Amino acid sequence: MKKRILILGSTGSIGRSALTVVRKLPERLEVVGLAAGRQLDELRAQAEEFRPRAVGLCNPPAGSSWRQGFPGKTKIYEGPAGLFEMVAETEAEMVLVAIVGTAGLGPALAAIRTGKGLALASKEVLVMAGEIVMAEARARNVPILPVDSEHNAVFQCLAGSSGVQIRRILLTASGGPFRTWDARRMAAATVEDALDHPTWKMGKKITIDSATLFNKALEMIEAHWLFGVPFSAIDVVVHPQSIVHSLVEFVDGSHLAQLSRSDMCLPIQYALTYPERLPSPVPFLDLATVGQLSFEQPDHERFPALRLARYAGEAGGTAPCVLNAANEVAVAAFLERRIPFSAIAHCVEAVLDAHKPMKVENLEVLQRVDAEARRAAVEWIRNKGYP
Repeated sequence: MKKRILILGSTGSIGRSALTVVRKLPERLEVVGLAAGRQLDELRAQAEEFRPRAVGLCNPPAGSSWRQGFPGKTKIYEGPAGLFEMVAETEAEMVLVAIVGTAGLGPALAAIRTGKGLALASKEVLVMAGEIVMAEARARNVPILPVDSEHNAVFQCLAGSSGVQIRRILLTASGGPFRTWDARRMAAATVEDALDHPTWKMGKKITIDSATLFNKALEMIEAHWLFGVPFSAIDVVVHPQSIVHSLVEFVDGSHLAQLSRSDMCLPIQYALTYPERLPSPVPFLDLATVGQLSFEQPDHERFPALRLARYAGEAGGTAPCVLNAANEVAVAAFLERRIPFSAIAHCVEAVLDAHKPMKVENLEVLQRVDAEARRAAVEWIRNKGYP
């Protein structure tokens, strides 16, 4: 019996890797829906290959001519609202949410509310609205399978364990391209420097987040919601080889770690085929060839994102939403070459410091706070004299 999956963000790096997994397991997985942001030509090619029942485009060009070229019986959805309809109407057993940024929140909630399993690759969904998302998932008994390599690793390590047995979760970080750079050199880093990740091939936004370690900052908050542990029990350790994807330390002093090659196909496949383990397209790991595994403490002075995440997470309420929104604005400005690399963290800290956290009573509160934080970040950039 094939598992029917809907992939949101099919033209991004996670989406493409998911389709690689499907190609290797055609007897176990069936793509019933594909959605992309604006990569129309690639979406058409994917639809021609996989013949889904539905396709969606979040940011379609003007007019209706873009709808041409899809397989004849494919139902087409348009815009963000169309994405919600697509999730609700498509007969999928699992929805893979791999949309960059906050745009994945609505579709993720739509999947939960229609009883579909959720494979979650968008960190921002739980960072923004972890309390709401997890409560809805529990109320409907909907499983959330983490796709991030770090959280997927923790999920695997916790198999058969209860939360009370956990002493600490250790999220590993490659250290990004600036692991060995001093603060002065980092301040002058170019966009090209920041996008030159030593291990992973990812989209631009998440690659910049890896350079600032804001990806780990978001992952700390995500881990809190996924695994129900306090922030005092979540740490980050730098592991340049990116072979150990995370570790769990138990109350008896034992550590369990998940190791594999740095290839997103593995955590994606585990999430899509769980609870089964099946042969994957990822080559086997040869530890003798790897040679050594090393670990370092992160430098919180050069990478203040970790400190900001712990503050936002412990403050709770709307603080993580503000952290995420300000970071998205600052990263976009850096990629547009309007602010220096060092200004990303400064911008986030300023916006976070100016915000008074409040209780998240509903999505409307989050949407308002998100918009306010984005305006505050834009204003901070303007007031600093950046273009």
